[in-house]
Amino acid sequence: MNTSTRFNLTALCLAALLLSGTGCSHIAVSLVGNALSGGDGELFASEDDPELVRDALPFGLKSIEALVAASPEDEDLLLVAASSFTQFAYAFVQQEAQLAESVDPARARRELARAKKLFRRARDYGMRAIEAEFDEDFRKKLDADPVSAFEELDDEDAVPYLYWTAGPWALLITLSMDDLSMLGELAKVEAMMRHALWLDPDWNKGTLHEFFISFEARGEFIGGSLAKAKEHYDRVIALTEGRKIGPHVTWAESVAVSQQDRATFDRLIALALAFDTDSAPEYRLVNIISQRRAQWLKDNAPDLFVEE
Repeated sequence: MNTSTRFNLTALCLAALLLSGTGCSHIAVSLVGNALSGGDGELFASEDDPELVRDALPFGLKSIEALVAASPEDEDLLLVAASSFTQFAYAFVQQEAQLAESVDPARARRELARAKKLFRRARDYGMRAIEAEFDEDFRKKLDADPVSAFEELDDEDAVPYLYWTAGPWALLITLSMDDLSMLGELAKVEAMMRHALWLDPDWNKGTLHEFFISFEARGEFIGGSLAKAKEHYDRVIALTEGRKIGPHVTWAESVAVSQQDRATFDRLIALALAFDTDSAPEYRLVNIISQRRAQWLKDNAPDLFVEE
């Protein structure tokens, strides 16, 4: 099955479920940006009601799992499961929990714990997809040596498999900063994302570049590079022709805050909030979600900048 067909499989499965009448589908911002726009998010990309999508997805997710249970070695179904659980967990569990932290801390803790479980599930589906499609020993090779584990993943078809495995893994790590064993797995995530970037740097209109904005912004003292982060930022803006505001929000949160650059923060948040989401229907849903994140950042700016 070719890459385009794989990308459309999520949309087709969920569309069938929805039409059947039986059921209602700081690194994080860049991940959801591509998850819900273009590619395998085409069914919902132009939706202007995030709550409608949120309420529709759970039945579809469990139905996909039922299909996986019936065909546990089907790499296409496994990839759909990995990408779908990642999308749902970030956009409608983790992000909503973080937005609720100041008003309902107990609920926020419960939902963040739930998000971790969903990201772990997505990562495991992704790993199973890689082993079913490319290399049945990939997990063992990655554990042994993250740098040289990719001999069998040597063409562009491997990119979505790598992304939808490393993506939820990265999100899981960001929610497990108190667990040193999880932090030790970051090298595996980086190796997978860098291999994907090497295979197809502009995949899905800059999805990988969006990830590396945040990843490179983590600080030069632990291997990051603001210069490289800026290169990735500029590239994704060019590839999306400025029609997706997620990169602006990512830069504001990941770079401007870490650099305590309030002027850049205010400029990019204002740019994101002023964007007309109807002017880019192919990114409407993800832009609405990004605007919600931007508004939360604006409201909480006094807690993000030391001088305040």
